[in-house]
Amino acid sequence: MEKSSNATELVRDHFREKASSFDALYDEEHPLQRALRPGLLKRRELAIEVVREYSEPRVLDVGGGSGRVGELALDVGAGEYVNVDLAQEMLDLAAKRLARFGEKVKLVPGDFLTSPLDGSFDVVLALGFFDYVSDAHLHVRRMAEICSGSVVASFPRWSLVKGPVRKLRYEVIGNCPIYDYTERELRFLFGSAGFGRIRITQGGSGFLVRAER
Repeated sequence: MEKSSNATELVRDHFREKASSFDALYDEEHPLQRALRPGLLKRRELAIEVVREYSEPRVLDVGGGSGRVGELALDVGAGEYVNVDLAQEMLDLAAKRLARFGEKVKLVPGDFLTSPLDGSFDVVLALGFFDYVSDAHLHVRRMAEICSGSVVASFPRWSLVKGPVRKLRYEVIGNCPIYDYTERELRFLFGSAGFGRIRITQGGSGFLVRAER
């Protein structure tokens, strides 16, 4: 548990220091980002597609950061959007971005595993979240406990091209631990947590998972 706590602190510190620059990195509308990181656009599109399938759904965004996907979810009809994030600095950016939606938005600072969350959610999003999670099984299990519908989550996989660069950038330079996954691990994670239907799509540098309760 102490190892997990230390990792959480490192991730929190990383995003506190780099909130604005990280937010800019996830500007999917920027032509350069679209060209260099098409996976960001694909996972965003799947998330919004799933939100559209529900009527005014309750949407939980785990590690939702500055609320870029949350803004789109609210635009397409989410009845409530809850963003849980370790870094208050990221949530401050989300507060500005989502101010026009008023009481439909709830921003929760803290660890997803221990944050108080009332009721169940139709859609749970975890995009770019599991990159930094050392105990993924606990997080998937809690998602299963509070999700009544669909989970959409992204997971990085090891790549000989991008893997070493990511390790250098985040762990060596940024002092922020990162993790990689295999499709076999993901099927076990979601299956053992109680998800019935699990669909996994493999992209250039990661996996996109849609799991149903």
